[in-house]
Amino acid sequence: MKKVTTILAMALCVGALGACKKSPQTQAADNYEANVDNSADTMVANVDNAADNMTAATDNASDAMKDAAKNKASEMKSNADNQADAMKNGK
Repeated sequence: MKKVTTILAMALCVGALGACKKSPQTQAADNYEANVDNSADTMVANVDNAADNMTAATDNASDAMKDAAKNKASEMKSNADNQADAMKNGK
């Protein structure tokens, strides 16, 4: 987001300096182009952020699934050991 803000500030400064010698139509076209460029940059940043969030959520879900599987496997092994002990003790 800092990058987008910096680019926007630079575009405004350049636009302000260049506006002194331009016709109103040229100035309007330049402003329109700068606004579209800024909108495109914002869209790219938003998509990047969304992709990062989706990756993080997927990683978290994967880790949770692995932890649940390990816990279930440990529980199953413990139950098997208990049954084996019970059989050894004649119960």
